[in-house]
Amino acid sequence: MSITGSLTIAIDGPAASGKGTLARRLADYYHLPHLDTGLTYRAVGHALLTHGLPLDNVSAAETAARQVDLANLDREALSAHEVAEAASRVAVYPTVRKILVDKQRAFAARPGGAVLDGRDIGTVVCPDAGVKLFVTATAEVRAARRLRDILSRGGTADPAEILADIVRRDARDTGRSDSPLRPATDAHLLDTTEMSIEAAFQAARAVIDDFLAKRDDNQPASIS
Repeated sequence: MSITGSLTIAIDGPAASGKGTLARRLADYYHLPHLDTGLTYRAVGHALLTHGLPLDNVSAAETAARQVDLANLDREALSAHEVAEAASRVAVYPTVRKILVDKQRAFAARPGGAVLDGRDIGTVVCPDAGVKLFVTATAEVRAARRLRDILSRGGTADPAEILADIVRRDARDTGRSDSPLRPATDAHLLDTTEMSIEAAFQAARAVIDDFLAKRDDNQPASIS
């Protein structure tokens, strides 16, 4: 679907809630560029792991954050569990967050708009986004999704440990002092616990199309 004017869609939510898949579907449908901001933190964690640097080395994490190239985020390389864990740990550093948020805001400011997903998009990165969605699901459902994803890629995992990891990451994300995970006050809540990806996509589309229709209705008429 082609749209007129600029449209920024901010999608937040906890790990394995389905926000990434939804963001990619929406970006494709509305012909907008997409940024998974979680990959920027994963890139920092990956850099530290690759160079054998401790994850509590804030200076090294800041250097890695400055070197993150949004055009070269390798989703496959950054999908490993240990990278996700490293990302969650470096994401608590305010200086690292500031460096990456500046890059994310520059991405969102491109002409025409963009779709960004993460944990602080609607509250910090793009507080003026036209549409804000907060995608969630129970920890048990999210753990089951993560397990299916791991198995589909030929891996193995302990279901109990995956659930424990989800719970730990939730606590870390919601409990950090800088940019904690929480819905923006004007975000639309989308609970995908009992939703398929298609159902979540259609629900999100309804919210976005309603916003676009109201915005277009409020545009001043052109004079010919």
